[in-house]
Amino acid sequence: MRYGLLLLLTVPALELIVLLMAGNTFGVGPTFLAILLTAIVGAYIAKRQGLETMRKMQRQLQYGEMPGQTLLDGVCIFIGGVLLIVPGFITDAVGILLLLPFVRNSLKAFIYKMIKKRIDHGNIKIIR
Repeated sequence: MRYGLLLLLTVPALELIVLLMAGNTFGVGPTFLAILLTAIVGAYIAKRQGLETMRKMQRQLQYGEMPGQTLLDGVCIFIGGVLLIVPGFITDAVGILLLLPFVRNSLKAFIYKMIKKRIDHGNIKIIR
């Protein structure tokens, strides 16, 4: 993660700028309520989708199937839920995107290619 530190420094600064602009534009109360509402609704949606994904994974395991795609769904839903709970409009936007199935499918394809590339280069070893 070359860009991890850069994200760790810039995202909170950008969130603060957006929050200050929203506070100035809409007022402190509406801005606070919007942040609170996205956290509550996001947590509810993430919980619902997460439980559905867990049930799907259990069914796949019962039938002897590997739940690789479902596991990636679960990771995306978890990260999306966490981002929705974190205060800020930028993280909320990314969190909402991760909860949308068509966005997750595109992201899963990207993650799959990234993992496969690392396995092919020997950076990730699979022990059987």
